[in-house]
Amino acid sequence: MTVRTRFAPSPTGLLHIGNARAALFNFLFARHHGGQFLLRIEDTDKERSTQHAVDVIFDGLAWMGITPDEPAVFQSTRQARHTEVAQELLAKGLAYKCYCTAEELKAMREEAIADGRPPRYNGYWRDRDVSEAPEGAPFAVRLKAPREGETVIHDLVQGEVRVANAEMDDLIILRSDGTPTYLHAVVVDDHDMAISHVIRGDDHLTNTFRQAMIYRAMGWDLPHFAHLPLIHGPDGAKLSKRHGAQSVVDFREEGYLPEALCNYLLRLGWGHGDAEILSRDEQIRLFDLDGVGRSPSRMDYVKLAHLNGVYMREADDARLTGDVMTRLTDRPGITTDEAVRQRVLTLMPGLKERAKLLTDLADSAAFLGRSLPFDYDAKALKQLSADGKHVLRGVAQALALVEPFRAEQIDAALRGYAEEHAIKLGQVAQPLRAAMTGSTVSPGIDLTLEALGRDEVLARIGAAIAHG
Repeated sequence: MTVRTRFAPSPTGLLHIGNARAALFNFLFARHHGGQFLLRIEDTDKERSTQHAVDVIFDGLAWMGITPDEPAVFQSTRQARHTEVAQELLAKGLAYKCYCTAEELKAMREEAIADGRPPRYNGYWRDRDVSEAPEGAPFAVRLKAPREGETVIHDLVQGEVRVANAEMDDLIILRSDGTPTYLHAVVVDDHDMAISHVIRGDDHLTNTFRQAMIYRAMGWDLPHFAHLPLIHGPDGAKLSKRHGAQSVVDFREEGYLPEALCNYLLRLGWGHGDAEILSRDEQIRLFDLDGVGRSPSRMDYVKLAHLNGVYMREADDARLTGDVMTRLTDRPGITTDEAVRQRVLTLMPGLKERAKLLTDLADSAAFLGRSLPFDYDAKALKQLSADGKHVLRGVAQALALVEPFRAEQIDAALRGYAEEHAIKLGQVAQPLRAAMTGSTVSPGIDLTLEALGRDEVLARIGAAIAHG
């Protein structure tokens, strides 16, 4: 059997992190088994589907490195095929026309609730002659669901799950306006796309029982189903905005690397021994459904940020520099020309050691593009006291003579100045750091000065001395 999986989001909002994990699991499972991963956009809800949401799905998957093996299928283009299958079920006597009005259906539900029964359709038109219908009245097409026995699904994550057929009513497969319902369209599309494994959130489990009836009515083989436990917030409640980022776009904007997010999502509900940090090749080699747990997972934003920091320290400096420059582009008072890019690239090894997010990295690199004169925070101003400025005047003279203006030579000059004046190196470095950054935080002062270059260093020292 050729393994074919699919990710089938509805373009009605952002790419939620739970959906992104489902896409990742489908992708890795297909790759692990040498199969294909497909993408289907379930855009039949015309009122809620938007092109922006479609773009977000494509953009988010591309950012995560999740690439489909065939062009995306848009469900809305397949309505004729969905209708064809519904008509075939009608012709076989496995479906029927239901002429109930909205008012009649409401009355059925209310009566059922009053009698203590589940509010389901009561099958009024199931065995009734259509000649009894009002002439020209609109109708929906309903599947004749079995009324006895039970439907059993052998789920690859949840195990064997079953439901009594008496608990399910005759589901609508075509609405009265002729459009297919979601449950029907999904079955037809999965069959026609030769999907072998349907891997999705366990909130779809009840849908699966109903969809299985369509497969069996058509005489089609069911795919293998695997329903993934949902992702909850750190407190165990449904993931929401109050917990933090929820969508792939949110995580990207907050400064996460895609490989870190994917690694975290993989480990959120799947495990392989003590393995924590896995490359994409290792993920493909190791991933299978037997490692997926049955319990809901909890987002741990602290752990994710830590993991992101690990990946950032391993990331290419030029790549990180490009991201930082993009994030600095619209900041007021920040220049982002080629000279600043080179400063950021030079200092990147030191900058990324402390950062956990790309936003942190941009914040810590921003001083490299600041234009004089700039403001100093309260801690920096304390360093720019009369004593601090006196040190800066002497250090400026020493730095003017450093050749070449590289970290090693700069460090030697600063140590020499401190020794000559019988002061600690920190008493030299801190006023310098305040003058360079406007704060008291930076990578090693020797690396910072090298990144800025002699002319900029001397200009910033002069501005700091003149301040106040």
